[in-house]
Amino acid sequence: MSDTVEPKIEAAPAAVGAPADVSPADVSPAAPSNKPAKPPGKSGKPFVKRPQAKSSRRRSREIALQGLYEWLLGGGDPKVIDAHMREQEGFDKCDSAHFDALLHGCIAEASAIDAVLAKHVDRKTTQLSPIEHGVLMIGVYELTHCIDIPYKVAINEGVELAKSFGGTDGHKYVNGVLDKAAVELRSVEVEASRAARR
Repeated sequence: MSDTVEPKIEAAPAAVGAPADVSPADVSPAAPSNKPAKPPGKSGKPFVKRPQAKSSRRRSREIALQGLYEWLLGGGDPKVIDAHMREQEGFDKCDSAHFDALLHGCIAEASAIDAVLAKHVDRKTTQLSPIEHGVLMIGVYELTHCIDIPYKVAINEGVELAKSFGGTDGHKYVNGVLDKAAVELRSVEVEASRAARR
């Protein structure tokens, strides 16, 4: 046991409006929230927002993107890439028909898709990152062939893929390019949407 006595430190005056038993370090400089606290659930714990489960189509886009990434980097046989992708965890939860359409459609129509992209990108498609290139290929393919998917959904799904797999601001680039491509590929739908907002 030590014979030394710790010096008594005087507390600084409390912040204006703070209760007397609260030190200035406990007072947050941020304004108080006007939102009421969420009531606890049956377990007594506060509600926590859980992430939504991914749709089967989103999973098919993610796995198709991985296959396109492999193809863009190595140029392998699409059948081998397809078999490799089917072994991926979570493939059983994806829309396999949409996966097949995206992977094989994007590879088969790569030159036509790149021709569309060339009009809207600021560099050669070969100079794009393989992730952004793959995301843009999927977006253009869906805008061209998947008419059941609204153009805004196709763009948004591309943005979400870029956020999940791409670089820091890649999603902004993808959004801009697909927005321009939508005007070319789905002009009637885009004009109808714009007219409805007026």
